[in-house]
This record gives sequence, structure tokens and C-alpha cells, in this order.
Amino acid sequence: MLGFDEKMRETFINNLCQKYPFIECKTIGESLCERGIRCLKIGSSNDPVLFASAFHGMEWLTSLLILIFANQISEAYHKNSDISGIKIKENLKQHGLMLVPCVNPDGVEVSINGAQTAGPYESLINQIMDNKPTTSWQANARGVDINHNFNANWYELHNLEAEKGISGPAPTRYGGPFPESEPETKALVNLCQNVNFRYVVAFHSQGEEIYWDYGKNTPEISKTIGQQMAALSGYTLSAPKGLAIGGGFKDWFIEKFAKPGFTVEIGKGKNPLPLSDINKIYPQLKDMLLYCVTI
Repeated sequence: MLGFDEKMRETFINNLCQKYPFIECKTIGESLCERGIRCLKIGSSNDPVLFASAFHGMEWLTSLLILIFANQISEAYHKNSDISGIKIKENLKQHGLMLVPCVNPDGVEVSINGAQTAGPYESLINQIMDNKPTTSWQANARGVDINHNFNANWYELHNLEAEKGISGPAPTRYGGPFPESEPETKALVNLCQNVNFRYVVAFHSQGEEIYWDYGKNTPEISKTIGQQMAALSGYTLSAPKGLAIGGGFKDWFIEKFAKPGFTVEIGKGKNPLPLSDINKIYPQLKDMLLYCVTI
């Protein structure tokens, strides 16, 4: 088994929604290769939290993480039972949870199953990769890094990319020709503009770190929330450096809405993390995920 690919993800989502009809599932956009970008909602539409994952192709394990969590809280919601002493249904009826399990479905397929899954972009990817394996592919189908494509300090980041020799389509760190140039980015931007999220959490891998700060619009409460997330997970509260500053989803959300946004780098090792790592990562993060939903 190479990884948590589109077929496995869609089967998981379809089974979840069939088992728990109270989950609302919709498509918020399409990727370049016309793969649907799915969004699940559990509980109230009042000031929900957003979990979003798989911005980068080879970080597909993040999708499995939040779907396992969705399954556990849905079961507790259905049975009106507690998890770690928290009354799930009572909490979610006040403030719900929305999940976008895979922001970059084309990139995930390229990473796991090769350039041939990118349709009209296959030759471009093969050219970029010089026909080498695509396991480490992070970008979307046309070589744009989605987490460099949000309109947060984009122009400065674009110049820094160019200084590092990244001036066109690449496996990673090319932010595109202009901010929000990619349909995957637009799908998430439109969702946030139409839903009053109280805060967002973006999941990446790896490093066991949590990022919470971005510029003058970062709310004071963000650090307190981040510290509690770190305490519950054993992860380190950190600040990104260099090409990891700006252009990202949580950066854009904080700057745009002046609300808390977080990036959680799950696991430790070399990307792509093996599928078996979820057996350690999920139990370690379960209480942190619960905290994020119920505060």
C-alpha cells in the first residue's frame, strides 16, 4: 500500500457520510484535473472551526488523520457519548466542525500514483522531475505550491523564491504567477469568505511543531491556544523561517480576518511519512484535536 490516495479517501468519506447522515458533505471546488475538493460539516453552522489538510501532495497522511478524528467524533455524536470526558454532541451543537480533508487532490495522486494521474499535466511533471519518481511531489498538477499561493506577503515571498532559483513550476515552493492563481487556493478562500470560522487549523507534515503567529493581526489569544495545543500534543510551539513565512493558508486567514490560525506539522521523520505512522500520531494528537473543536 503506497499511501492514502483518492480512492481510499473517497471510500472513507462516502462510508462516513452514509453511516452518519447528519454529516453534511459538499464539494467546494475542483482541482486543475477536475477532482472534487470535498468539505464535511459536523454539528452547528454557528462559528465553526475549520480543519484543512493535504495542501502538499506528499503530506497525504494529514488527510487520514482528520478523517479518523471525524469518524470518532461522529460516533460519539451519534451515541451521545463522551470522548476524554468531553460531551461531543453538546459541544458540536453550539459550534460545529468543518473539514477539508484534501486541499490538493491532484498533488496527492501525483505523489502516490505518479505523473500519469495528472492528465494534461503529465508531460510537465515528467519534465520538472526529469522522469524521476514523484514520491516527493508537493505542488498541484501544474507545479504551484498551494501553501505559497495565498495572498499573504505573496510578492515578497515570490521575490525570495526567485532569489533561491525558484522562478517557475516546481515540485515545491513555487507560489504561482500571482496570488490565488490556483483553483485549489480559490476554493479554500471562497469557503472562508462565506463561512464565519472562529479559527482554522491547517495540517502539514512533518516536525511535531505548531505555528500560531503571523503579523500584526494575530490575536492575543492565539498564543494561549497554541500553548495549550502544544501541551496536549507534546509538540513544540515554533515560528517558521525563510521560505516558510508568508503565502500560507493560516497566514492569509490571520491577516484577512484577524482571527486565530494554526499550522500543525504532524509526525517526525522524512516525508512522505509511512501510513503506519498514523498508529502513533493519532493517539498523540486526539486530545489536542478535541481541544481545538471544543474551546
